[in-house]
Amino acid sequence: MSDDYYELLEVERTADDGKIKSSYRKLAMRWHPDKNPGDADAEAKFKAIGEAYDVLKDPQKRAAYDQYGKAAFENGGGGGGFGGDPFGGFSDIFDSIFGDFTGGGRGRQRGPQRGADLRFDMEISLEEAFHGKETEFAIDVSVACDPCGGSGAKPGTAAKACGTCNGHGKVRSQQGFFMVERPCPTCRGAGQVIAEPCTACRGGGRIDKRKTLSVKIPPGVDDGTRIRMSGEGEAGERGAPAGDLYIFLHLKRHSVFQRDGTTLFCRAPISFTTAALGGCITVPGLDRVDHEIKIPAGIQSGKQLRQRGAGMPVLNGRGMGDLVVEIAVETPTKLSARQKELLEQFRETETGDECPQSRGFFDKLKDMWDDLTD
Repeated sequence: MSDDYYELLEVERTADDGKIKSSYRKLAMRWHPDKNPGDADAEAKFKAIGEAYDVLKDPQKRAAYDQYGKAAFENGGGGGGFGGDPFGGFSDIFDSIFGDFTGGGRGRQRGPQRGADLRFDMEISLEEAFHGKETEFAIDVSVACDPCGGSGAKPGTAAKACGTCNGHGKVRSQQGFFMVERPCPTCRGAGQVIAEPCTACRGGGRIDKRKTLSVKIPPGVDDGTRIRMSGEGEAGERGAPAGDLYIFLHLKRHSVFQRDGTTLFCRAPISFTTAALGGCITVPGLDRVDHEIKIPAGIQSGKQLRQRGAGMPVLNGRGMGDLVVEIAVETPTKLSARQKELLEQFRETETGDECPQSRGFFDKLKDMWDDLTD
């Protein structure tokens, strides 16, 4: 089960509040424990989508989640993105003004920052989107330095508390009535300084490396589907957690099929005799099954015939979409003498009732001109 809130609610990252609410209600009904008695997996799924909806329905929580992921709500809401306080910006202001008077100044340390999230765009075929696949890809990324373990300090040594800020990462200065707090200029807010930097990473704790990763693409993904690989983004500063890697999928244009959600569309040309007399055509599907499509007699170009269950699989769910075949009646361009003779004989027997649309069109034109001349 995915731990990504958008994937849990089966909505895109750009979904509006109404779509998120609608999807949650549908999923909550599907996975409610009363409908799945004794199913521990269903109960866990129900709790997970409830947690996801609780965050995404709130604009502030959703904004925090979009930027920092679940880390925004860990350890009381801080995680890597907020420095341990979801209201950090406001609390800094209150501490600066009232800290010395109330004793409320906490001298919070900025600390090493979580690594940045990364984006990787991957192109796949419609067949791969249908069946899913596991594939490898290479990406250039900053990783934790092996010799120093990401600390930035020379092996055998360690970072020390900054003497300027006494390890707090911030310094205060009096400006008139106000006490102003700023990041420490010596340690740049880290609260620690490295006396002997690691020679491999020059004290940064990170090095650039080309890394090969493997990702599993589930069946049913669509253009724009996002897959999150936790901890595969940029390494954090001096041992801080790494960011996440987001893979955005893009579907190649297919030579036969077009897609709309779980529905597949294709255009099938048929002979005018099959259109007139009816028959069957075979359409090979992406599911590697030959689907027999029955053609009713007298079918016209543009008519759409639907084959249930022959479309795309439902992402992270059960069932299949439909295959819609649009008929295109093809007029023959190369006829033998015998075929022309037979068609001439057919034309001699025509009364106009065979093609009511054509006859009706010209009757309307005739009536229009008769009205104009009266």
